[in-house]
Amino acid sequence: MSLEFAVDFPCRLRARYDERHLRDWGRLSNLHTILTTVDQSVPTADKIEWIEKSSAEIDVLQSETAICANCPACLPIETAGEGEAVGCLGRINYPIDAHFEKFLADRVQLMLDTVDREDHPRLLQILIDPESPFDGEATKELRRVTTDDGLRFFEMRLPIRLSRAASHLTTDNVFDMLAGFRSEDSERTGYTREFPLAATGDYYDFLDLILQNEISELERERLHSRSRSFAQFLRLLTAIERAEALESRVLID
Repeated sequence: MSLEFAVDFPCRLRARYDERHLRDWGRLSNLHTILTTVDQSVPTADKIEWIEKSSAEIDVLQSETAICANCPACLPIETAGEGEAVGCLGRINYPIDAHFEKFLADRVQLMLDTVDREDHPRLLQILIDPESPFDGEATKELRRVTTDDGLRFFEMRLPIRLSRAASHLTTDNVFDMLAGFRSEDSERTGYTREFPLAATGDYYDFLDLILQNEISELERERLHSRSRSFAQFLRLLTAIERAEALESRVLID
């Protein structure tokens, strides 16, 4: 279960396959890699049968996605998830871990407390506006969900409340903002939301300040060791940066 995203770039691969197909390949490759290299449990008959049945499609996707390495939309291989074969795709696995949520709340609060209001990134100005569209309701609903398999969207059952200039906000509002905007062509792409080209610069400025600005190498290593979500949001930041440079958008769902 994951939040999936893609740089919407008209590459040679997309000339042959539609967006839904590439997204299915991303899921297939990720699951195949987890089952064959990460999962240490005793293989069941169903698991072995699935791996055998999917092997032919895995061979096709590996062959076809070989061109991704030379594509300007390809994201860094070192930040790719398990088996991420399509170069411009990424995923943020659920649940969003508690360590990352606490880090996010601390960084937003620090920015509000130490940066002059006129120097706030535009997204932060929108976030704290009383009329902000990011009301936190969508994230609040996700936070209540537990699937039949016991999976959750957020490790923390309650959001973190911010203070002072942001006393009316919680991390639910922040995650609503990071979910982007509703996509107008979701039936074609399979992605229900997007970071449109008009907003990629604003999202990059905000996330770059939150995830990278004035963070020491020691702190970065600590974050990587304690939070899977941190590295995956860094890949999303890179996707937004690529999309802005390519005058494109990032699809997300």
